[in-house]
Amino acid sequence: MLHHRLLGYLDEVARSGSIRRAATRLNVASSAVNRQILSLEEEMGTPLFERLPRGLRLTAAGEVLVRHVRDTLNGHERMLAQVASLKGLTRGEVTVATMASIAAGVLPGVIGTFRETHPRIVVKVLVLPVDQIAAALLAGEADLALAYRLPPDPRMRCIAEFEHRLGAVMAPDHPLNGRYQVRMADCLEYPLVVADHSMTLRDVLELLVPEGTSFTPVVETNSIELMKRLAQTAPHITFVNLSDVGEEIRRGLLAFTPLSDASAIIQRASLMQRARSALDGPAHLLAARIQAEFERQSVPD
Repeated sequence: MLHHRLLGYLDEVARSGSIRRAATRLNVASSAVNRQILSLEEEMGTPLFERLPRGLRLTAAGEVLVRHVRDTLNGHERMLAQVASLKGLTRGEVTVATMASIAAGVLPGVIGTFRETHPRIVVKVLVLPVDQIAAALLAGEADLALAYRLPPDPRMRCIAEFEHRLGAVMAPDHPLNGRYQVRMADCLEYPLVVADHSMTLRDVLELLVPEGTSFTPVVETNSIELMKRLAQTAPHITFVNLSDVGEEIRRGLLAFTPLSDASAIIQRASLMQRARSALDGPAHLLAARIQAEFERQSVPD
């Protein structure tokens, strides 16, 4: 346990860039943190931090060690959660703050599978605008945050990041279905159901419209669920990520075709926790299930 504490000290100093700030966040004396860092540097035989006028910065050796430390800490949390699960002690609740597209897409399947293996854990889902998701996590209203384009914040720790590409979504009997990929220009010939300007997805779509071409959707909405329902009737087309329509594809209600125009545009979804807090058993188990499902659907290397 003492070894685990030392790793936690090193991780927090690296994130804070200051022994004083790290000590405040850890609720320990600055001298204790400094002593542990100096002892570790002596043991390693090399400085782990550059001492700068405005704080500390990791050396190359420090960066290598911190990556190892974070892997170790994450592994320790997973082990504790697995042991608790095996002992039959895992119960409680976990709250996820997420966006509408994920809540209507991949998350129901994740939660369904999770509930089968962990029936005593209550799952709560907060569907929020993307600019409120991080705030909910940092305020303690959620244990996990899952969304596209979450802004970087030193108070949050990224558990995992997933990449997805945008595609055209349509009914199985749509004339464009069956192609290896389609262009945005091909889709403009059909009635479009698209995200409105309140959603980040709209900005991406407008980048794909050929210059000098009219972009006139027949429906604009902030409801991913409505977009998917309307796309089930040909000749409508909508645009979402593959992870948003996995269940509808499995049921034969929708088809997904990659957009060739969007091959260089990667949508990144991040799964985040608070940097100062370790995940408890229920939150860690759900995070692992989310990570497994998103990795299954992520863009291959």
